[in-house]
Amino acid sequence: MGGSSLQLLFTCIVLLLCLKPTLGNYWRVGDANHSCVERERQALLKIKEDLVDDYGLLSSWSTAEGKNDCCKWSGVSCSNQTGHIIMLNLNFSVLEPLRGKLSPFLADLQYLNYLDVSFNDFNHSPIPESIGSLSFLSHLDVTNANFGRNIPFQLGNISRLEYLDLNYNHFNNPKNLEWLSQLSSLKHLGMVGVNLSKFNNWLQIVNKLPFLTSLYLEHCNLPNIFSVPLANSSTSFDVLYLPYNSLTSSSSVLEWLFNSNSSVVELSLFGNQFQGMIPDGFSKIKSLADLYLDDNEFEGGIPKSFGGMCNLKTLSLIRANLSGKFLGIIRNLTGCAQHSIENLYLDGNQITGKLPNLTTFPSLSALSLSSNHLNGKIPESLGKKSSLETLNLGNNSFEGVISETHFSKLKKLKYLDLSYSPLIFNFSSNWVPPFQLERIFLRSCQLGPRFPKWLQTQKNFYWLDISNSGISDNISHFYWDFSPQLLVLDLSNNQISGHIPYFSLEISNFPFIDLSTNNLEGEIPSFLFKAEHLNLSHNMFSEPIQSLCTIKNEFLIFLDLSNNRLSGELPDCWMHLKGLKILNLKNNHFFGEIPRSMGLLLGIETIDLRNNSFSGEIPSSLKNCTKLKYINLGHNNLSGQIPMWLGTSIPNLVVLILRSNHLHGIMPSHLCHLAHLQLLDLALNQISGSIPKCLNNITALTQKLSSSTTITHEYTEMLGMMLYSIVYDDQAFWMWKGSEHEYKNILGLLKSIDLSSNKLTGTIPEEITELVELISLNLSRNLLFGQIVSNIGALQSLDFLDLSKNQLSGRIPFSLSHIDRLSVLDLSNNNLSGKIPTGPQLSTFDASSYEGNPNLCGEPLPKLCLGEGIAQNPAMNGSREHVGIQEEEEGFINRGFYVCVALGFIAGFWGVVGTLLLNMSLRVTYFRFLNGFKDRFLYGNSTEYGQISEAALK
Repeated sequence: MGGSSLQLLFTCIVLLLCLKPTLGNYWRVGDANHSCVERERQALLKIKEDLVDDYGLLSSWSTAEGKNDCCKWSGVSCSNQTGHIIMLNLNFSVLEPLRGKLSPFLADLQYLNYLDVSFNDFNHSPIPESIGSLSFLSHLDVTNANFGRNIPFQLGNISRLEYLDLNYNHFNNPKNLEWLSQLSSLKHLGMVGVNLSKFNNWLQIVNKLPFLTSLYLEHCNLPNIFSVPLANSSTSFDVLYLPYNSLTSSSSVLEWLFNSNSSVVELSLFGNQFQGMIPDGFSKIKSLADLYLDDNEFEGGIPKSFGGMCNLKTLSLIRANLSGKFLGIIRNLTGCAQHSIENLYLDGNQITGKLPNLTTFPSLSALSLSSNHLNGKIPESLGKKSSLETLNLGNNSFEGVISETHFSKLKKLKYLDLSYSPLIFNFSSNWVPPFQLERIFLRSCQLGPRFPKWLQTQKNFYWLDISNSGISDNISHFYWDFSPQLLVLDLSNNQISGHIPYFSLEISNFPFIDLSTNNLEGEIPSFLFKAEHLNLSHNMFSEPIQSLCTIKNEFLIFLDLSNNRLSGELPDCWMHLKGLKILNLKNNHFFGEIPRSMGLLLGIETIDLRNNSFSGEIPSSLKNCTKLKYINLGHNNLSGQIPMWLGTSIPNLVVLILRSNHLHGIMPSHLCHLAHLQLLDLALNQISGSIPKCLNNITALTQKLSSSTTITHEYTEMLGMMLYSIVYDDQAFWMWKGSEHEYKNILGLLKSIDLSSNKLTGTIPEEITELVELISLNLSRNLLFGQIVSNIGALQSLDFLDLSKNQLSGRIPFSLSHIDRLSVLDLSNNNLSGKIPTGPQLSTFDASSYEGNPNLCGEPLPKLCLGEGIAQNPAMNGSREHVGIQEEEEGFINRGFYVCVALGFIAGFWGVVGTLLLNMSLRVTYFRFLNGFKDRFLYGNSTEYGQISEAALK
């Protein structure tokens, strides 16, 4: 008993010694419910000073009465025993980030063991080096926090660190990685996006982390390793992510995997450059559950040795074959682990043939074969897979009828995708499916003409896409009792008619709603404005949109109400939609002034109000919208001058269309500051003054830069807890060859200036010939005078040139014939004169391109230039025209010129030769003079030679 008591006493003493710092702090603070430690509270306030809190997330961090206890502040947790801050979580919201920098006063939180500052914006500032003094820290997460510069090597001092996530930042190339090997307790390491291309020893360093179980090195430019100490690996991975690193089959990475990592459960190698057959070595990883080999260059089938992978759950070979083809791959799989495969992903390959019999996969939970070349009918035996939860066969060439039998026993089915296949759905009206779907993708299948009745039985779906499915029913027959978790509703490209009913729809998310290209009418219900992405274009909605003001939705990013019959004045409540990036209201019947509150859309990138009846001036508040790339206010009744701020406050503008308004004033030279401008359309206004000489400052038109075929906007939408990347391409109508055409897929390649139908005066500036990237130039219907710039041929990219209906004079520059791409030319109704230049390209234009110039002559006009009608040898005339002597083409050499040459030759010849023949003494003197001149030229003043030559002459 005595020994036991001593042993117990000894244990208590050891425990007290271990807890000495904690106990000391406990006694200093006193009651666990007491206010936090004053030094740590002050540190938090210092940290707050370096942060910009746009959304009031740190409003509780205050010295105000009742807020002194920092343990109750947002994101702060304290120890129940000591009162010290042990946890700081500043990851509040992806859409509401903190900004600024992370203060070095963080080091004053000495007992911190958990720190999460992910998904904030620290503006490329560095992680403070003082973080290395947080010796108790075990969890550090700075994912997607926009940190920059180098990763501080002081992190290697935190020996207790178990979780380190540095993913998705902007760190420079690290100088070394040796600090990593000091983190002996590390279990999770994420370095996604960190450039590790200089470290050939990255694998050796990883091997020195004995407890590492999760490694994420995606997009790290990992160098290929050709020699590694395989036998000394002490790691035992559960999760290993190495995608998008350009790793090849010749490296030792696969050998390392097969010999040292038999416990891996989840393995991702997609997006590399592995080639050849899929190695048998994967079968050595007996514990493998998820395998991702997509986006490589593997070829052939799956090795038979995969049959030994008894725990294989997920096999993903999405887009796995860039050079080879996985033909017949499913046939090989039927002999592979028949009772073990639960999730089979083979999307995006070159698989052909019919869907095989899947009875050999009795435990199959997920079947995903989208984006292949499968054809034929979907077998009804599929309906017997009672364990199936995910069925994705979209984007293949299946055909035939889908009936109830295909789903007869799929009680667990939650995900259904049969999109982009010409399948006909034939269900009885009273059929009740055995499943409750969460995601439904039936785009471009044949579901109509009525809304499917079986959809009314689905209570849990949050994603529904039945677009382009042949539905021509009334919208009132549609099932509107959505789950509050609705993320996506897409009924577009059908012929759905009627009024959308009014009701209160409780939606906890901000969904993606697309009802475009239907026959919907009436007023737009206010609940639709709760969306994050709302597309109601190409319908027959009418009435004003005053219901917009009843909803305050700062998460609405995309709003397209174009091509409807909406009318009235726009409500002045755009401050409710501060998150808007794309606004398209074109082709409606709106009138009145453009609301000034649109200037509060600070993130807006596209404003398209074309073809309405807006009046008044362009509101000056729009100068606050500095991110604008696209402005189309054409075909309205706007007045006033083109504002100065258009050229100074919106530096990224690519498209500016103010066509067909009542704008007046001098042609603004400040537009020359828009270096990225590709489309400038000020036609059909009352703009006066001269064309600015500074147009050559527009870099996008003077330099050949890499440009996309489209003008694209990319942004991220938060659909529930999932981030989705949305891509939107601007579109515009542009006058081309006398008519308007809509451009979208190639709008980014269209580089044009249209200043036609204004009151511009002066000459065409020489600087305009520096806009070598111009494809279209229209200066017609103005009051321009002077000559066409002689070097206009420098515009080698020009396809369309219209200078008609001005007062231009002089000759047509010969350089114009050098523009090989020119397909539209109009110089009519000016005061041009002289002969029309000839050339392969100019000969393709008819007389209408030149008519209305009385002093212009030559083909294709019927008026011949002087001297063109007497040619005796057509072949010679053609030859001379082919040589292209410019003086002849301009009418300088004519018949009188040749007569003068002949008379001059006759008079000169006989005036000299005739005199010499008739007068002997003159003839002797003349030849003596010539000989003397020759002698002096050849032999200089030689006296001896002069005497000999004189004697010889006598």
